[in-house]
Amino acid sequence: MKIAVCDDQAVAREYIVQMIQEYNSDAEVFSFSSGMEMLESGRDFDISFLDIEMHDMSGMETAKKIREKQERNDAGKNILIFVTAYRDYMEEAFDVNAYHYLIKPIEKERFISVLDRAWKDAAAGWEQSRQYLLIKEQGVQKKIRLRDILYVESYNRKVVIHTMRDTIEAYGKMQEMEQELGDSFFRCHRCYLVNMEKISAYTIDTIQLVNGEKLILAQKKYAEFVQKYMRYARDGGVVNV
Repeated sequence: MKIAVCDDQAVAREYIVQMIQEYNSDAEVFSFSSGMEMLESGRDFDISFLDIEMHDMSGMETAKKIREKQERNDAGKNILIFVTAYRDYMEEAFDVNAYHYLIKPIEKERFISVLDRAWKDAAAGWEQSRQYLLIKEQGVQKKIRLRDILYVESYNRKVVIHTMRDTIEAYGKMQEMEQELGDSFFRCHRCYLVNMEKISAYTIDTIQLVNGEKLILAQKKYAEFVQKYMRYARDGGVVNV
């Protein structure tokens, strides 16, 4: 796990580094005194703690540049946690999909609680990024990362795999696909198999995905879905709801 700590106050920076190392001594912790220094390092991090108010570049501006780089490279999301003495930036934090917002002076118990959840979510995302689905489309074998799949649809004796970029059709059965994709996917309707990492909201009869699409959630499956989604979240799955 690679973790960045970016704060222009040396005492605050060292305190955060110390708490991370106490939580898990195996973490690779990189310390930066400015946003520019962090960006110029060229490194990608699993978790980043950013002070919002810094002299050369604000933590918010640093976060925006990190997100821009990830979108260009189609990379996994860095978990961003803001650290600040002010509450005024909370609304802006949503614009860069911030994971959490810690107020200084940081309470150790609170910090460890947030770090523990972030660590588990980062580990789950990293583990899923290593997994692939092999599909044959028009005689060509394709490898699709599970983390890229939004949902799988059953259509006319085929399975249609919907990703953030495109759709891929292949002959297959939903039951076989359900078994292959495992517990991070849920059969919310006879025609749909949804990636729980991509869920942004749900109601008793609808599941909304991070790209805005909505899928039918069969009412008779609602209770099972909530139970499995809660278990998925407790086990460290990536949650966007």
